[in-house]
Amino acid sequence: MTFYVENETDTEYPFSLEQTVETVARAVLETEGCPWQAQVNVLLTDNEGIRGYNRQYRQIDRETDVLSFPNLEFDRPGEFRIPQGREADYLDPDSGELILGDIILSADRIAAQAEEYGHSLRREVAFLVAHSMLHLCGYDHMEPEEMALMEHKQEQILTSLGITRESV
Repeated sequence: MTFYVENETDTEYPFSLEQTVETVARAVLETEGCPWQAQVNVLLTDNEGIRGYNRQYRQIDRETDVLSFPNLEFDRPGEFRIPQGREADYLDPDSGELILGDIILSADRIAAQAEEYGHSLRREVAFLVAHSMLHLCGYDHMEPEEMALMEHKQEQILTSLGITRESV
């Protein structure tokens, strides 16, 4: 599996951003039973940067904590099917990996939310990556039952990794 992590800010963390992203992303893919080796791109930007992406791609002119851009279209969440004849749209020609999608994180919101919720920066990064990875796996939270399912899966994954609100 390949995880590209780019930090376009001056933000430094007291943990490995790359390792945290990879650990959480792998756990989500394992939990979801992804049958492919996957490729995920992660960009760490600031509030201004994420606001620009949100405006450009979602026509919402405000900052947010995380944006998810799935490459696959899912009939059902966690169902990793590539339509016959469309392999070139979804698989990296060099590695054969499934190009799952892109995640954009706001370093400013990570810091603010970690403080607001009283947990570590690592916990906030891990939570946002788990949340976004579930979006890349076809989940959404537009309806209350969808939201409850995503929240349950996020907590289950983070707890299994020992990344709880109380952990540092």
